[in-house]
Amino acid sequence: MSKIAFVYPGQGVQTVGMAQDFYENSVLSKEVFDKADQVLDFDIKKICFQENQEINDTEYTQAALVTTYLAITKEVENRGIKPDVTAGLSLGEYAAIAVSGGFSYEDAIKTVRQRGILMNRAVPKGEGTMAAILGMTAEQIDNIVNKMENVSVANYNCPGQIVITGKKDAVEKAMESLKEAGARRTVELNVSGPFHSQFLKEAGKKLGEQLEKVQFTPLTIPYVTNVTAQYVEDVNKTKELLIKQVYSPVRWEESVRNMIEKGVDTFIEIGPGKTIAGFLRKIDRNVKCINISQYEDLKKLNQN
Repeated sequence: MSKIAFVYPGQGVQTVGMAQDFYENSVLSKEVFDKADQVLDFDIKKICFQENQEINDTEYTQAALVTTYLAITKEVENRGIKPDVTAGLSLGEYAAIAVSGGFSYEDAIKTVRQRGILMNRAVPKGEGTMAAILGMTAEQIDNIVNKMENVSVANYNCPGQIVITGKKDAVEKAMESLKEAGARRTVELNVSGPFHSQFLKEAGKKLGEQLEKVQFTPLTIPYVTNVTAQYVEDVNKTKELLIKQVYSPVRWEESVRNMIEKGVDTFIEIGPGKTIAGFLRKIDRNVKCINISQYEDLKKLNQN
């Protein structure tokens, strides 16, 4: 039987004007933004809707994106579409858990605000970085990176696209070694730190203190965790998984394959851009992906 997954991208997809049309056309979406404004210490609508530099600053980006994802989800669900499972890439996992019932939308938004601050301050700016490695297998990259210090794999996104993370000089050295070993291309990412690496363990510990303030509630549907790529049905595991997620690799390809194996054949990507759709094409072309980033995209739901 056909199953639907709601999936949420990670940082990097943010764009000025995201979800503004939802805010203007949907009472439910507007409520999410208005509640976010009440729990945040900055003007969420200004960050999302008006030209500004802060939208690309992790401290603000994370809360802005999760608010956007949840605002769009409200209107998708209002159209009668309900997921059988949810998943999110890194930051997107917070939206996935909220939609699965694990905690409130407000707690999701408040927590990622603190997560953004902690991650941004974990390593002094300029000391850490990340890079996408194109055209090599995970095994080939692991074999090289595992022998090097201060660098590791951050994201197993899809066949042919893997992200490494670590100290800046170590990542640059790894990029050279991987290029020599046959990588088609290596691209340093525009990020402010070595996310999903051992250097964020302290940030993970501090995030755990923030998560103590969150009221976790029983899941109504499962979500898939980045840490193990497995279905989570017991919310009591969530806190520890979110702590580990900050400094562990994101097993996205494995997560998607696991959902497909359990009957998911339609993925609804919620949020700006088509990053996940691109990954899905490389993982399994037989599954359908519907991207909902603009209000007019809701028409796609009626066609399927």
